[in-house]
Amino acid sequence: MRYTAVRSKEHTFELNFLTVQYSFVVIGNQQVEGIRVEDISSFFPRFSCAGIFPNDLKAIEYITKFKPHLVIFNVDSEPVENEITCNVVAEMFQYLDTIPYFIALNNSSEFAFKAIQSGFSDYLTRSDIHSLGKSLARFEKRTPFPLQHSLCIRSYNDFHILKFRDIIYLKADNNSTDFRMINGENITAYKTLKHFENNLPANFIRIHRSYIVNIQFVSRIQISKSKCFLNSNEQLPFSNSYRDSVDALLFRNGISF
Repeated sequence: MRYTAVRSKEHTFELNFLTVQYSFVVIGNQQVEGIRVEDISSFFPRFSCAGIFPNDLKAIEYITKFKPHLVIFNVDSEPVENEITCNVVAEMFQYLDTIPYFIALNNSSEFAFKAIQSGFSDYLTRSDIHSLGKSLARFEKRTPFPLQHSLCIRSYNDFHILKFRDIIYLKADNNSTDFRMINGENITAYKTLKHFENNLPANFIRIHRSYIVNIQFVSRIQISKSKCFLNSNEQLPFSNSYRDSVDALLFRNGISF
């Protein structure tokens, strides 16, 4: 997804969304022959930058929590202490449930063997848009199955096929979960919110103990009142315990505090 944001005096944010299929994060130098890596969405509209990080271990926390489809690791110098190295990436594969597609960028062929040996999916010695485009095409070709676009839930004696794009938010109700749909319908599933949290794509973010929101439907975030406004004219609360999720949403829009 691609996002834009406007900040007001009351720390209120207007967000606009354009749906795309794959999300990626960038670690390290963001330049690819004069073009910022996060801007490749204008060349490849199926891909959207979900975060930009310096080469440090904080990026690992984001990758672990938000599970982007790709990680573009731009290594422009020799690793130093506390930076992400090939060994750190290799260790990630031991505890991540979903492994992103790692693309390494570096003009040294010596680094290539170590990167591939450590589990990188692809390696580019020429950091230009044409080469990167071929790597993205390889990613799409190697994806073992199409990305899931819907969720099947059981409600009473019926089975409902819910398209992710039609789900506005999920609300916990004891041991069941209510799905608020774009057509105004509420559908109850007899599974916990935690169960569905682990089976939703990256555009669904938990903002409260009782709510997971589809950020495609967020129109405003009011920090001072801990409110999340939806373009369906509804308001959802967000709590401090999930503030990092809200901050991540704002970070995707280039806003920091």
